[in-house]
Amino acid sequence: MDRIETPNAGDERTLLTAWLDWQRATVHLKCDGLTDELAHRPLLPTSPLMTVAGLVSHLRWVERAWFERVMLDRPDDAPWTPEDPDREFRVDDVPLARLLAEYEEQCARAREITASLSLDAEAQGKHRRGTVTLRWVLGHMIEETARHNGHIDILREMLDGVTGD
Repeated sequence: MDRIETPNAGDERTLLTAWLDWQRATVHLKCDGLTDELAHRPLLPTSPLMTVAGLVSHLRWVERAWFERVMLDRPDDAPWTPEDPDREFRVDDVPLARLLAEYEEQCARAREITASLSLDAEAQGKHRRGTVTLRWVLGHMIEETARHNGHIDILREMLDGVTGD
C-alpha cells in the first residue's frame, strides 16, 4: 500500500482524513516483507502480547470500535471481554497478510462512515468519555495509529533490523 502525500493546506476534513490515511498506510509499510514467524514473535517480557501481528489486529478492532460501535451505535462484536480485555492481541494462528487485509477492509468502512457524516456529528453509541464528535474520533485515531506505528517500528527493528519512516 502506497502512502499518499499529505497536503500542506486544506480544509479540516481534508487534513484530518489525509493524516489518518497516511498513518494507516504506514502500518502496511512497516509490515512489508515481515515473515509470519517474526510478526508473531513476542519480544517484551512484560508485554508478551505486543507483537507486530497483535498490534495490527488491535488497530483493526479499534477502527471498528470507534467508527461503527461508537459513531453509529452498531453492536459491539469485538473479541475483547471483561475477563480478557486484550483478546484482540491474541492472533498467533492468523497470518499477517490476513490481519493486514482485515485492517484495510475495516479502514475502508471507516472511510465510508467518515464521508457520510459531518465533523460535528455526535456519536450515537455510548462511550466512557461521554459525547464525542467525528472530529474528535478522527483526531484520536490519528494519535492512536501513530502511537502504534511507533511500537511496530521499534519491534520491527528488534526483529530484523529494518528501519524507516
